Amino acid sequence: MTIRLLPDGVINRIAAGEVVERPASVVKELVENAIDAGAGQIDVRVSDGGRALIQVMDDGRGMARDELPLAIARHATSKLPRDDDLSNISTLGFRGEALPSIAAVSRLEIVSRQADAENAWSLAIEGGTIDTPSPAARATGTTGTVRDLFFATPARLKFLKTERTELGHINDIISRLAMARPDIAFTLTDGSRDVLRATAGADLLDNRLARLALIIGRDFAENAVEVEAEREGVRLTGFAGIPTYNRATARAQYLFVNGRPVRDRLLAGAVRGAYHDFIGGGRHPVLALFIELPPDALDVNVHPAKTEVRFRDSGMVRGLIVGSLKRALAAAGHRAATTVSHAALGAVRPGDGTFQPALPAHSGATAYPRAHVPNLHGLSDVAAASYQAPLAAPSGDIVEDMPDAAEDFPLGAARGQVHGTYIVSQTSDGIVIVDQHAAHERLVYEQMKAALDSGGVARQMLLLPEVVELEESAVARLTQRQHELADLGLVLEGFGPGAVIIRETPAMLGEGDIKGLVRDLAEELAEFGESVALREKLSEVCSSMACHGSVRAGRRLKAEEMNALLRQMEATPHSGQCNHGRPTYIELKLADIEKLFGRR
Repeated sequence: MTIRLLPDGVINRIAAGEVVERPASVVKELVENAIDAGAGQIDVRVSDGGRALIQVMDDGRGMARDELPLAIARHATSKLPRDDDLSNISTLGFRGEALPSIAAVSRLEIVSRQADAENAWSLAIEGGTIDTPSPAARATGTTGTVRDLFFATPARLKFLKTERTELGHINDIISRLAMARPDIAFTLTDGSRDVLRATAGADLLDNRLARLALIIGRDFAENAVEVEAEREGVRLTGFAGIPTYNRATARAQYLFVNGRPVRDRLLAGAVRGAYHDFIGGGRHPVLALFIELPPDALDVNVHPAKTEVRFRDSGMVRGLIVGSLKRALAAAGHRAATTVSHAALGAVRPGDGTFQPALPAHSGATAYPRAHVPNLHGLSDVAAASYQAPLAAPSGDIVEDMPDAAEDFPLGAARGQVHGTYIVSQTSDGIVIVDQHAAHERLVYEQMKAALDSGGVARQMLLLPEVVELEESAVARLTQRQHELADLGLVLEGFGPGAVIIRETPAMLGEGDIKGLVRDLAEELAEFGESVALREKLSEVCSSMACHGSVRAGRRLKAEEMNALLRQMEATPHSGQCNHGRPTYIELKLADIEKLFGRR
């Protein structure tokens, strides 16, 4: 076939295919233009999910008459510096021919007025055909009206979803931009109702949490910790939900780079790495993080829709995110999400006697020093949380001799144990229900990590070595890693073709389920592969050890043991959730309980 140049109309429609994927793409481009124009109020109106109408109105700087034809011309922009340096972009551009692409597939009208102009000017474009600018009436700012989207390329209409789905995509775009700019007011209307209405705050940073709570949900403000750090000219700010406040998908993870909403694999991977220790499989944290760095330190032209970026020093950015999130979560102490307490109260039905434990919350993050933990029978070092002393079964589950002063602790004073599994404690303004196994599992896990960081896990020699029978392949995997396992406190060796003998175990595990631990480790090693060092899978190994070495459900605890567990939880970061991401306790306020019984 003969090579030929394509007509301008076809070229524009091809460019539109890169930029205008759906109505939300049009909204994104028009709203970003309004933000770059210095708008303080941006109003968006749509009809039929954006197919029939998209209108974006702003109070920005506006455009002069002569600028209107340039605005819809290819290779014309106001988004670049005067030297046209593509590596130094400080606006929300620059990739793709936004307005020309939109004009090529719709009926577009732009009405704009500058502050010192006598009147506004209007320019209409239909399917790429441009009219002459004409006078119009409008206050300072710009209105972009897009009608009959894709009328020039009707095949694209077949790929659009329902009106509700397309409106949802539009709302998501505006919500993300509104999170980045809480100093700008945003509204989204579908013709019959306000889908989003966000008022402007006086300060960009001070109003950020309120804007995030408006969009993500009021519970986010109650269950988020502030993140702030800076390294080598890169600044990270934002808010991250505590681990027990999580979602089934990653949709509630909002990431911004220099005010630009992005969906970046590097950033998403850094978030997963930071929460790896705290959230179980299938759950995802909720957060909004804002990265600011010099424009020449990143490339914003990676993706036509400008949703991805490339960092000059990606390793440093990833390390900054992971480290900052871990520090912020550690500072949250033993907090757990308030939403779980609300769920627990919702599960109580007056008169039916049922109760579904859910996830707790305590707003305080006070770390109580070890001096607060009593020297107890069988628990001389509560930090080790070994609970090795033999326990005499108590005569009853009710604790009657606990001093009232203990109720001033965040997790209160133990008042009893029910079903041999849950500790019930009384606080100054409510009650706390603790899952003893889940809580102790987290304590042991955190201690194991601290021991490894300080030089190694203390070991205890078994008076009678334990023989564990396994498949020959499992024995081979364990014996090949016996030196690495010894660093973790587990000393074993082969004992014939189908067994291993355990000679030493981590001291902090006490009389845990050693056979179950060894079998689970053998299975995990099969998944890790021979080339992966156990240090790289430290969290999984420590988690397995902690689980098998923790006080089991069904074990009766004495009053001093229950209270020792509560005090140690208060002193241990991340104790609001176990190693699998499940809650360790819930807190019910007395006022809420009284409402259940009609006392309020």
